[in-house]
Amino acid sequence: MKRKKLEITSRSLLRQLLSLAGLAFLVPVSASLYYAGTLADGYSVRKGETLHISAALPITAVRTGETVSAAHTGSCHDAASLRLFGVFPIKTVGVQPAEEILLIPGGEPFGVRMLMDGCMVVGFGEVAGADGHCCPALEAGLQEGDIIREADHTPVSSSGDLRNAAAAGEPLLLTVCRDGKTSEVTLTPVWSVTDAAFQTGLWVRDSAAGIGTLTYYDPSDGSFAGLGHPICDPDTGCRIPLGSGEADRVTISGAVRGSPGTPGQLQGYFPTDAPLGTLSANTGCGIYGKTTELPDSPAVPMALKQEVTLGEAVILTTVSGSEPAPYSAEITALDFRDDGRNMVIEITDERLLAETGGIVQGMSGSPILQNGRLVGAVTHVFVSDPAKGYGIFAETMLGQSVR
Repeated sequence: MKRKKLEITSRSLLRQLLSLAGLAFLVPVSASLYYAGTLADGYSVRKGETLHISAALPITAVRTGETVSAAHTGSCHDAASLRLFGVFPIKTVGVQPAEEILLIPGGEPFGVRMLMDGCMVVGFGEVAGADGHCCPALEAGLQEGDIIREADHTPVSSSGDLRNAAAAGEPLLLTVCRDGKTSEVTLTPVWSVTDAAFQTGLWVRDSAAGIGTLTYYDPSDGSFAGLGHPICDPDTGCRIPLGSGEADRVTISGAVRGSPGTPGQLQGYFPTDAPLGTLSANTGCGIYGKTTELPDSPAVPMALKQEVTLGEAVILTTVSGSEPAPYSAEITALDFRDDGRNMVIEITDERLLAETGGIVQGMSGSPILQNGRLVGAVTHVFVSDPAKGYGIFAETMLGQSVR
C-alpha cells in the first residue's frame, strides 16, 4: 500500500513538474509574440550607443551582420535580432545611426487657416430638372472624400471655380484623387428649374480652420510642428490636402471643462493679423510649417522612441492667455509601432484637472517631456475619461518633416 501511494505521489509530482515546465516555456513564447506586435520595425541609435529597449521584461538586440529594407523609405539599414532574455527571438529590426537633435518645446496655442489643394466632396444634393429629380455628381460616380483637382484640365481651387466651370451646362471632365489614386470622370450639369441655373448636385469644401497646440520648433531651419494628428474634414473624416495656409497666434480666453462622455475644449481668439508662419504639410502625424520668429526658449534633446519609459512626465500646454505652463502627468502604456498612438498619458496635476478635467480639444500637440527630453505630444483624449489620452513620439513627428 505504501508503495502504491508513493507511486501516485510521484506521478502527481511529475505532472506538476511537467505543467511548470510547460508554463515556463509558454510564458516567454507568449511574451515574445506580444512584443513582436508592439515593437517598431526600425530604430535609430546614436553613435557609440547600443540599442536598448525599455520593457517590463529584458530585451537584448544582437546585430546580425545583415541589412533590412525600411518599408516607408525603401532604404537599407543594419539588421538586429531582438531577443527576450537574450534567448527567445522576437523579431528582426532595422537600426540606423542618428545624431543628437535639439528642439525647442512649444506648448502655445496656434490657429490654422488652410486652403485645400483642390475641392473635397463632402455631400450631394438633388437637382430639380425638367425630367424630375437627379444628382449628376452621383451619376458621374463621385464619392464623399474625393478631391477634385481639375475641371477640363483647369486647376480647381475653390467652390466658385466649380460653379463657373458648370455654368455653361457642358459635360465637365473632372480630374479626381481618391485614396491616393488619380482618375478622370465626366460630370454633366443639369438645368435646375428651381434655381434657373445649371447645377452639379455637388457639396464641396475648399478651406478649413481650427485651433491646436504647437509641439516644437526646430532651431536648425525655423520649422515647426503641431497637433500630432492630421486636420480632417468634419463631414467625411478624410485628411484635408493642403494647398496653402498659415499659422496664426492665438490667445486662450477660457476652457470648457471635459467630463466622462463629453470632451471639453479650449476657447480662443486671434489677437493680431500677423501670422506666426506658413504651413507646408498636413500629414498623419501633424501639421508642419516654417516661421522666422523662434521663441526665446532653450532647446532640449529629442528622445528616441526606445528612450521613452513608463512613469512620470510633464506636458506643456496653455489653458489661459498665450504662455504655456508645465503640468505633471504619467505615461502609463507604450506602443512602439509608428501608428501615431504610441503612448497612453494620464494627467495627474490637480490644477489642470480642476480647470479642464484633463485633456480637452485644442490641447492636441502639447509637448510631453521626460527626463529633460522632448518625448512626444498629446494627440487625443479618451472620451470616457478626459484625464487620459493618447500621445505620439516626437521622433515619429520629426520623421514626417523635411530637415
